Amino acid sequence: MNARPMRTTLLDGRASRRRFLRYGAAFAGAGIATPFALQLAGLGEASAQSAPGYRALVCVFLYGGNDHDNTVVPYDADSHASYAAVRGSIARALPDLLPLAPDTPLGGRQVALPRELAPVATLFAAGQAAIVANVGTLVQPTTLAQYRAQSVPLPPKLFSHNDQQSFWQSSSPEGAQSGWGGRMGDLLQAGNGQAIFTCIASGSTDVLLAGRVSRQYAVTSSGSIPMNVLGTGTNNVGASAGLMRTLMTEARTHRMEQELNRTHRRSIEADAELRAALAGVALTTPFPATTLGGRLQVVARMIAARGPLAARRQVFFTSLGGFDNHDNLPEDQPALHAQVADAVAAFHAATVELGIADQVTLFTASDFGRTMTSNGDGSDHGWGGHHFVVGGAVRGRAIYGALPEPRLGHAADVGNGRLLPAVGVDQYAATLGGWLGLSATQLADVLPGLSGFPTRDLGFLG
Repeated sequence: MNARPMRTTLLDGRASRRRFLRYGAAFAGAGIATPFALQLAGLGEASAQSAPGYRALVCVFLYGGNDHDNTVVPYDADSHASYAAVRGSIARALPDLLPLAPDTPLGGRQVALPRELAPVATLFAAGQAAIVANVGTLVQPTTLAQYRAQSVPLPPKLFSHNDQQSFWQSSSPEGAQSGWGGRMGDLLQAGNGQAIFTCIASGSTDVLLAGRVSRQYAVTSSGSIPMNVLGTGTNNVGASAGLMRTLMTEARTHRMEQELNRTHRRSIEADAELRAALAGVALTTPFPATTLGGRLQVVARMIAARGPLAARRQVFFTSLGGFDNHDNLPEDQPALHAQVADAVAAFHAATVELGIADQVTLFTASDFGRTMTSNGDGSDHGWGGHHFVVGGAVRGRAIYGALPEPRLGHAADVGNGRLLPAVGVDQYAATLGGWLGLSATQLADVLPGLSGFPTRDLGFLG
């Protein structure tokens, strides 16, 4: 442990003065009120210091809207019969299910996961995973009567893929400029040796990791994305790489050219640094040869390289598509589930191998849940849905939120079994951000809508 006193302000010594100037320039350029932004950034660094060691959040976004009713399935005889009566031919049969034994009292009800989610069921039984039930986009806690009367503000364009993806990730409709993961990065990146390795997108980028100041760094399953003209691709011929490097990085007089070349320099330097750091990583945990398996494997490798990268706080984003199962739900969703479960289990095993399972939390998210009713071969766009949180810090073997009854017409049914969320995304994100090291003040800045929710920590992280 470092015996030096913890720095608690941005004005403590010469290093803090440099940070103050860097913050000031960055936030002013972003058009943000500088004194308050500086205060939040300084508090963010202090908060991160108050949670010692390394910590990371890893988002797995399931694009298309995962069918939650066939993900967490009623298992006791009465509940399953009610569920099957509503779902008809798309219902999962009892022999296809693995019962869970949550510590959470469910009033005599039982739930299960489909067999293809067996790796997640194993993590749940071991206390390394939890279910957060009926999470969705909300502006404030909302009752069915308020929804029907339109007497409270509601998320814009409910049941729309693009808008609900954006609202999940940014608390704003499509066109948002920053997401809550990136806004967390704004406050925490100064604690890292290289700010560019704070917000990292593996395989795909989206607004979740876009900050007001911080930039998301994109990687592929192989690692960093090089510029072929600089020597790693077939287009390079002899000394042309050196000439291209000069043209792309030299000082310019035009402001747009200056910014472009600064971006080039940053990309080239980050690529070289990340390649060197990953070259020293030797993970023995096997990962499945799937899209999500490869994307989570590179996340695990980057976490393993946190020392050379001088990273203390990181937020990762990765995803898997294909969950818009209006058709072929019984055929398509099991394979998607299997890919998620196998990749997530491998990722958790890698964090165990690295000895930091309690310092990394993985969580799932999706556009929305789906209707409980069947359209014949699938389900349609919904609202609330169920999600998994995995990691050594998770208070697992439990179900958080509210698990609705498996029938139509209950107090959370806005029509066709679409769930009125019991847990807002802001509450879900605040619980994750609080564990990452952000204070209540910083969380209010990251999640402006959080003030509308009386409960801001759902308790699933210790």
